[in-house]
Amino acid sequence: MWCHDIGREQAANKPLLKTVFQVMMRLFSPRKTTLLFVIRDKTKTPFEYLEPVLREDIQKIWDGVPKPQAHKSTPFSDFFSVEVVALSSYEEKEEKFKEEVAQLRQRFFHSISPGGLAGDRRGVVPATGFSFSAQQIWKVIKENKDLDLPAHKVMVATVRCEEIANQKFNQLVFDEDWFTLEEAVQKGPVQGFGKRLSSILGTYLSEYDMEAVYFDEGVRNSKRQLLESKALDFVYPAYTTMLGHLRSKALEDFKVRLEQSLNKGGEFASSVRTSTQSSMLEFDKGCADAAIQQADWDASRVREKLKRDIDAHASSVRSAKLSELNINYEKQLSASLTGPVEALLETGGKDTWTSIRKLLNRETEVAVSKFSAAVAGFELDKDTSTKMTQNLRDYARNVVEKKAREEAANIMIHMKDRFSTVFNYDSDSMPRVWTGKDDIRSITKDARSASLKLLSVMAAIRLEEKPDNIEKLLFSSLMDGTVTVSSSQDGRIADSTDPLASSTWEEVSSKDTLITPVQCKSLWRQFKAETEYSVTQAISAQEAHKRSNNWLPPPWAIMAMIVLGFNEFMLLLKNPLYLMVLFVAFLISKALWVQMDIAGEFQHGTLSGILSISSRFLPTVMDLLRKLAEEAQGNPAPEAPRRPVSVASQSHRNETPPPNTISSSIPESSVSSNFSSLDGDVEYSSPPLRQRRPTNIQEVEPL
Repeated sequence: MWCHDIGREQAANKPLLKTVFQVMMRLFSPRKTTLLFVIRDKTKTPFEYLEPVLREDIQKIWDGVPKPQAHKSTPFSDFFSVEVVALSSYEEKEEKFKEEVAQLRQRFFHSISPGGLAGDRRGVVPATGFSFSAQQIWKVIKENKDLDLPAHKVMVATVRCEEIANQKFNQLVFDEDWFTLEEAVQKGPVQGFGKRLSSILGTYLSEYDMEAVYFDEGVRNSKRQLLESKALDFVYPAYTTMLGHLRSKALEDFKVRLEQSLNKGGEFASSVRTSTQSSMLEFDKGCADAAIQQADWDASRVREKLKRDIDAHASSVRSAKLSELNINYEKQLSASLTGPVEALLETGGKDTWTSIRKLLNRETEVAVSKFSAAVAGFELDKDTSTKMTQNLRDYARNVVEKKAREEAANIMIHMKDRFSTVFNYDSDSMPRVWTGKDDIRSITKDARSASLKLLSVMAAIRLEEKPDNIEKLLFSSLMDGTVTVSSSQDGRIADSTDPLASSTWEEVSSKDTLITPVQCKSLWRQFKAETEYSVTQAISAQEAHKRSNNWLPPPWAIMAMIVLGFNEFMLLLKNPLYLMVLFVAFLISKALWVQMDIAGEFQHGTLSGILSISSRFLPTVMDLLRKLAEEAQGNPAPEAPRRPVSVASQSHRNETPPPNTISSSIPESSVSSNFSSLDGDVEYSSPPLRQRRPTNIQEVEPL
């Protein structure tokens, strides 16, 4: 080896030495073989420095060589002994070079002498067996390819073709056209990418072919394949980037086409198919334009990913559109059901739930029909379509049930409104005036029956055509008063026979129950307590009306007056002057009555009326006499203004309730007795009317 090649990998023949070590360990047992390293053209570097470096490299090669299991721990010295000889430069020191060569020649001449180059003599073959030994060695060489060293031209071709390939690859890496193309493809898709890249690669491959044309064909072709593979691996990231741009562009085009098609009113499934075909065709054209002549790269994986992305976006849009359709039809159902259901429940008639069922079925079928027609363009499978329509039907039913529960939560308000409507207004919707002709007992019963009817309607959801006895049970228990409770002899409460002492209705499931029987009983008790004041007020108003319109004394008093005043009556008939005096007295009294508004004064109380009249009596009489005198003289004076009402009277008038309020002079016993007679078996005790206040309306707790 050349002196300047010490430490180099290829020039120092280290790979060959590595092969020698491997074969020696595989084919031979440990034996001393001399490795003689001849260093040519030694330099000024002292030989003592060069030899250790060479020995260290040899030891490293030995340590790095894979060894058979039998020689894993065998040291290098068991197989080889290393000797190093340095020769001077032939060009500079010819005489000394020849002298050193002659000395080396003598070592070969005496190699078999003790201490010679042959070293270990254990493996020496006698001369008689040389022929057979040579044949066996040749056989081993032929059978073991590690010993079949290539020809010299192959070795030269390998080195040179590899150098040429490395050179062309390095030129490709720093090529300006490649830099420009790579920067462009990083920013976006490049038109004609495949042709431009194929041209760049073809240029360097052609240059390789021209420079390596005279070397061994097999080596040349193998190195060309390695160069081409290495170059393709180098440019492959740019190709994948190009495919990524094509995929992104095709996906965006699909989104735009699909949106435009849907905005024009196209059906969803057909729009998706058309947009998908256009986008995939565009991607395939882009892949064909980006294809490289030197490579047969497959873009099917990117194409499959594009197809998955398109399908995912189409599925997302479909879900959004279907959700939007579903929400729209749910809103329509909610709008078409909420108001009518509320109105029907507030009416609380006999056919309320029948009307609600018909309304629900009609609106649901209309919505489902329109929804099915709207989703037909999505080409959904049968199971999905059936599930969506069923969800729409369930939503409509839930709207009705939710509204029913809301109205049931406000049942007390509805019952009191119904009672007020029936009780305070007649069949012509005119306000009632409580005269003596009105049958308050019958009117109260009708108003309570209407309220109880409303309670029975609100008690349960009846969307299924199943009969129930809720109304009959409520009327028999609450209106007819058939509820009885038995008690034991020792005072302990026994089992109740009250049919409303339960938390469930017969023939009604718990999920359809809005108001339980025991809640109905509690609500009815509260309802009667809160409407008691209205009934008491009506009875009091009727009594007051009767008293204000009855001016005649009782018949017995009239008969007593006729019998006891017969003599005075006959005296008046015999003396007509008395009649004239009585008539004048009557006119004066009538004038005073009207002038002083005696009836109005006594409405505020007896004491206040007496005080007011006594303070105004004399001025009023004087004013009346003055008017009569002026009229008799034929010179009537302008009417003097009426004197203001006394302070006591005025202050009392400011506290006077409206005409319909009840006077404190009405006996409490009469009101209480009249009200007690309204319900046959149930008795009520009313407090004095002047202390009565309406109770606060309590909302029904949500059930």
